[in-house]
Amino acid sequence: MEVSYYPGCSLEGTAKEYSESLEGVAHLMDINLRELKDWNCCGASSAHALNHRLALSLAARNLAVADKSGLDLVVPCAACFQRLKVAEKKLVAGEKIDGVNGYGGKFKVKHVANFFWEDLGEDRLSAKVKVPLENLQAVCYYGCLTTRPPKVTDAASAENPMSMDSLLTCLGVDVRPWSYKADCCGGSLILTRPDIARDLMVKLLDAAVEAGAECIVAGCPMCLSNLDGRQGEISKATGKEYRIPIFYFTELMGIAYKHPSAKKWLRRHIVDPRPLLSQKGLI
Repeated sequence: MEVSYYPGCSLEGTAKEYSESLEGVAHLMDINLRELKDWNCCGASSAHALNHRLALSLAARNLAVADKSGLDLVVPCAACFQRLKVAEKKLVAGEKIDGVNGYGGKFKVKHVANFFWEDLGEDRLSAKVKVPLENLQAVCYYGCLTTRPPKVTDAASAENPMSMDSLLTCLGVDVRPWSYKADCCGGSLILTRPDIARDLMVKLLDAAVEAGAECIVAGCPMCLSNLDGRQGEISKATGKEYRIPIFYFTELMGIAYKHPSAKKWLRRHIVDPRPLLSQKGLI
């Protein structure tokens, strides 16, 4: 299977374990991720808040590159996915965007979790499992950008997405139900209003524990960076100790499929997830 692939800026740096685990799992699944040639930043970090025209142009240029191949475009970063979908809606509606001419749009823009579940399906995902992730209790955290607003993201259910839940169930994970899977983690406020971001993160961490989860599984570099990297700061501010491992779902796929580099990905986390996995006999 071959698809176009837009990695985005985060996967080139702070989310390198997401990039490596995705590419590793794709290889095991015989998926050829064709990285867009000469792709550029989608503008999610700042452009969309400062210059609407520039933000659309940045995202639309990547879509124009993908349009030439006609292959579905797989996007791992939730923020990148959101910006590309915004530009896609404008282009399909016939809006003129700087630098884009003759847009065909005969392909789909998919977040990678949706791609794995919708295009591969239960049988293929289950067949590769070598180490069932049994007795690992987790909640799936999609964040706010992969599902909302549904008129942009085309999410089947903006409040209760299920692609990661279904995928992890194929791996043997005990996926716990909870009501916060599409809530915001405060990522965009972490520098300007850290107090609000902290409150949002505390709500998510507490809700995950209340749901009976030992870890949180995400598909967004900003969400993982927030929830993984800020627990020490949150512990000091609240006086309550937080040490909840946060995984990319592709890392758990790599562990279940026994990818040889899986342990290397796990070393990059702030809250070390290896003790939990070792306790469960998974690594």
